[in-house]
Amino acid sequence: MTSNEEGDASLVGPLLAQIPCLIGTLLADGAFDGEPVYRAVAAHSPDAEVIIPSRSTVVPSDTTASAPTQRDRHIQMIAGCGRLGWQRAAHYGRRSLGEVAMMRYKQLIGRGLRSRVLPTRKVEAAAGGKVMNIMTSLGMPISRKVA
Repeated sequence: MTSNEEGDASLVGPLLAQIPCLIGTLLADGAFDGEPVYRAVAAHSPDAEVIIPSRSTVVPSDTTASAPTQRDRHIQMIAGCGRLGWQRAAHYGRRSLGEVAMMRYKQLIGRGLRSRVLPTRKVEAAAGGKVMNIMTSLGMPISRKVA
């Protein structure tokens, strides 16, 4: 959780520092697009794949021609096959699983936190997460296509 004074992207490094093992992939929305996020992921897990859609105003790095970064390759792919083509090729749709989890949390726990101070809000969010983990460990619904 962040306060109003700090952005989510600035906390990627500290959040990754809490993970004791290497990560394989980081999926995030466009708000996280920027070299600092890519650098933080590379510092934690050098081989990790970073899948973040670039902003429409993005500028490739100076090393695009000689040694393109992951971000440069995403920019080139979006320019070549369009945003939807990039989403399919990069499997960006997996990010929707996180969105669905947040929707479940909001439906079951509530749309907002009741506490007013940040430390208590963190405890409240952690308790809600624990409840969700217990519920999902009991079983998830099985969906089948009918038509």
